[in-house]
Amino acid sequence: MSIVIGAEEMAHYLDEVFPQVRGMFRIDEISETRVVMRLVADERHLRPGGTVSGPAMFSLADVAAYVATMSRIGKQALAVTTHCSIDFMRKPVSGVDLLAEARILKLGRSLSVTDVLLYSDGTSAPVAHASLTYSIPPAR
Repeated sequence: MSIVIGAEEMAHYLDEVFPQVRGMFRIDEISETRVVMRLVADERHLRPGGTVSGPAMFSLADVAAYVATMSRIGKQALAVTTHCSIDFMRKPVSGVDLLAEARILKLGRSLSVTDVLLYSDGTSAPVAHASLTYSIPPAR
């Protein structure tokens, strides 16, 4: 799968179509084999106990799958999540960003299936695993 949109252009596109999350995520890498994204964790992402919340982790996984898909098919603002399954495996480290490593498993004309592992920055054991499917709008 070749890359159609690089990291810088994708970051501008996300700011354009999802201004409500501007500054929340950063794209660390877009390559032929994976996308690495970062949740810039701050107070709004924490749950009682000081750890990153499940909804914040879900958001990171979802945006990483979206970016992985868009980087291969081009700008399709109306692509939508049709399925997500997420397993929370361990508590994220407090006070550090979360990283998502997304890999597209299948990219077809109408669906994209992506595997996403989430890590606390600086650790090797994943804190969550997600599988997401995106519906790709038909070409007009």
